[in-house]
Amino acid sequence: MLFSTPTLTTDERWVLDHVEELRARLSARTREPRLWAGLLRRASLARAIQGSNSIEGYNASIEDALAAVDGEEAVDARGETWRATIGYRDAMSYVLQLADDLHFELDATLIRSLHYMLLSYDRTKSPGRWRLGSIYVRRDEDGEIVYAGPDAERVPGLVGELVERLQDDADPGMVRAAMAHLDLVMIHPFRDGNGRMARVLQSLVLTRQGILGPAFCSIEEYLGRNTPAYYDVLAEVGAGSWSPANDARPWVRFCLTAHYRQARTLLRRSEEAERRWDAIDREVRRLGVPERSIPVLFDAAQGYRIRNATYRSLVEDVSELVASRDLRVLVEAGLLAPEGERRGRTYSASDGLRKIEQSVRTARVRDETDPFVVALAAQRSGAIPLWPDTAPS
Repeated sequence: MLFSTPTLTTDERWVLDHVEELRARLSARTREPRLWAGLLRRASLARAIQGSNSIEGYNASIEDALAAVDGEEAVDARGETWRATIGYRDAMSYVLQLADDLHFELDATLIRSLHYMLLSYDRTKSPGRWRLGSIYVRRDEDGEIVYAGPDAERVPGLVGELVERLQDDADPGMVRAAMAHLDLVMIHPFRDGNGRMARVLQSLVLTRQGILGPAFCSIEEYLGRNTPAYYDVLAEVGAGSWSPANDARPWVRFCLTAHYRQARTLLRRSEEAERRWDAIDREVRRLGVPERSIPVLFDAAQGYRIRNATYRSLVEDVSELVASRDLRVLVEAGLLAPEGERRGRTYSASDGLRKIEQSVRTARVRDETDPFVVALAAQRSGAIPLWPDTAPS
């Protein structure tokens, strides 16, 4: 027995439809040949990796997450934090590969394989293997047990039920993905990495919908930025032990809210990205520096440090020597400022490039819009019909 998928209320269906509308708008905005779309997609994947790992205490910078996505060496991260970043990158890269795979099959072996990718850097955590004993989640502050998973002998059967449920596409994709996340994290089938694996599985289910580019589907960045609320709703639904009879509705509503806010954030970023690209393009043409450097300046404008290797990963078919020469030209033109010496040298945005960035950015206010409050206001204004489940008696 797994957690039951709640029947959606009218306001939940309205929020779901509105998220799909936001995602459709984002899809239209990010279709090629918009030259900045690939950079936005890359940054979104990096933020997903960074956000999900931060929940487990692996706090890599966005620059390190970008380095992992680009296949570069770490900027600052070291030890287990960097290995966890690489592991998550490998798992998510495979998820992206499966997005449009005509021969895709979701089974327990795929779940175990993704777990192995996540944790292969530490064989003591039994990557890719079901746990053999009891498992408990303890609160960091005082070591108190806050959750106990089901008995180990039940794990294969419960995961089998989960896989079978995911073959049924009767429920909306976002809801199926949320329920897959909930069930897997509550089953806690592995010795370690259960939260990361549940978030990867949710992203996998989302990418298979085909509505939006895979890197724009996940809510891992949102979860990383709202970790206390994420843990609170899981604790509310889990209630301390394997209890699949509990109501999963709070979790579903939390995930729908996450999708709503993440989609709004990505739409804002896409608008900024277009303005940023156009402004940098104009400045590059005015100064007469190589046009191929626009993607590099695009990253630097957002505060990311640039290395020679970064330049070569963003600009195709450029040698280390040519990259060094271009970077020197950008410094001389007043677009980048060098830091450090020789092979350890990095480049950051100049004052002039930062001013360009300030001109294209909108006010950065944390989006705490509650889509269910928006839905209620729309209902009261007559923009949508009176909901049968909230109609006055």
